[in-house]
Amino acid sequence: MSEIKAGLGYSEEHEWAEAKSGVIRIGITDYAQHQLGDIVFVEFPEVGATLEANQPMGTIESVKTVSDLFSPVSGTVVKVNEALLDSPEQVNADPYGEGWIVEVEVEGDAAEAVAALLTPEQYEAIISR
Repeated sequence: MSEIKAGLGYSEEHEWAEAKSGVIRIGITDYAQHQLGDIVFVEFPEVGATLEANQPMGTIESVKTVSDLFSPVSGTVVKVNEALLDSPEQVNADPYGEGWIVEVEVEGDAAEAVAALLTPEQYEAIISR
């Protein structure tokens, strides 16, 4: 059974979002990393890039496949997890912690932007289909 953390917002494309100090931290869900298998490379957007909600923001490569990463929110990238360049397996080991991918600054309140996403219960219903 995949872990779904409380207090996060989720997308149908299997990304999670968490409001942290006025920015939104984004990563892929535990379910997604299990589906992908061993992660070998993460391509993320550059700091300063503008992201549109539900649009591709990079790719994630596993031994099985390459998949697009989608941004669950619109905003500007303010930080990327450069540790993933040397250790992409962190996405598998700790998808909700050290395996985060980008931090995005949004217009308006970050907590409200996250609250507009799927709840943990709604996301669980999607992956249980």
